[in-house]
Amino acid sequence: MDRSDVLIVGGGIMGSCTAYFLKKELGYAGSVHVIERDPTYAEASTTLSAASIRQQFSTPENIRMSRFGIEVIHSLKERFGADADIGFREGGYLILASEEGRPVLETNWRIQTAEGADIVLLGPDEMGRRFPWLSTEGLALGAFGQSGEGWFDAAMLLDLFRKAARAAGATYEKAEVAALTRAGDRITGATLSNGATRQCGTLVLAAGAWSGRLANAIDVPLPVEPRKRTVFVVKCPQVFPGMPLIVDPSGVWMRPERDLVIGGWGPGEDDPDPPAHGDFEPAHDEFEAHVWPAFAARVPAMEQLRQIRAWAGHYDFNTLDHNAILGPHPGIANLMFINGFSGHGLQQAPAAGRAVAEHIVHGGWRSLDLSVFGFDRILANAPVRELNVI
Repeated sequence: MDRSDVLIVGGGIMGSCTAYFLKKELGYAGSVHVIERDPTYAEASTTLSAASIRQQFSTPENIRMSRFGIEVIHSLKERFGADADIGFREGGYLILASEEGRPVLETNWRIQTAEGADIVLLGPDEMGRRFPWLSTEGLALGAFGQSGEGWFDAAMLLDLFRKAARAAGATYEKAEVAALTRAGDRITGATLSNGATRQCGTLVLAAGAWSGRLANAIDVPLPVEPRKRTVFVVKCPQVFPGMPLIVDPSGVWMRPERDLVIGGWGPGEDDPDPPAHGDFEPAHDEFEAHVWPAFAARVPAMEQLRQIRAWAGHYDFNTLDHNAILGPHPGIANLMFINGFSGHGLQQAPAAGRAVAEHIVHGGWRSLDLSVFGFDRILANAPVRELNVI
């Protein structure tokens, strides 16, 4: 297919959700063509993520997007058929704060509960009773998601959306996009690495961590780049009943995975890590320097853990404010962004894909007003500050 009404560059969770909502739920009559360089998704941010979903954000729109993600998870069989299952475990998040971090956690909790999120604040004594294996030393408060938060199989979720999009009429092509093509105030299509071209009416840029390179090459300043995040898998001699996904004040996180525990760490804004173009080597030094010490301090039984393996994936990192960039370019109306989620994209993909599809079909926001994440703020250098970045 040399020309399509909608050309989607990237067939991961963002591109596939957009194709699904266009063809299946909105009944878009035009052609939708998805280009994906690696249909095995071996290096995709989607499949290399920690595959979790939370409602504990500080920005109402982020909460609303994830709440729709939970709605989709709870309606998988209705949407995708009786066999649809992604192994969702509704184990909750437990975000911990020291006395210094207490005001932020309390402010976030008020925002979250106003949006209908089932989050409770727990003091050290209550946390100790609920999670007797947890050390509460140095903690003032914890925010615990009693429902609507947990983890699942990312590859299975992607497979459901991709198959449903294809069944509804979207087409997929295995190819690598080398460059976007632009003529004035319109995107005309894409050039593939083999020199072939694909033309379009509308282009959806869903290339994840590589979207910034493609956009910047046509003078569109998209502040998105790959940032490496390593996930470590450990085995402990003890199990931890009812263990949620824990976010420690140190920035280290952990959660159960069957009889194992996985976790990791990300540099903060004061110590940013460099772009990681093509670098999938796990950052093993982070385990000794940050992860294991935090694991053992927060869960003393983890002093005896044994590392099993590790893997690295990429955040599609928005260097401006770590938040999504969604919807049309203000000066290139047929260019649609679905980029820059900075680690919370998988959980928000259904809402983001629906939002972009509604823009294409209806010309604006419909189900959710996500204009706060529009490209205008990039041009104005006006970041949206999300306080719960993990």
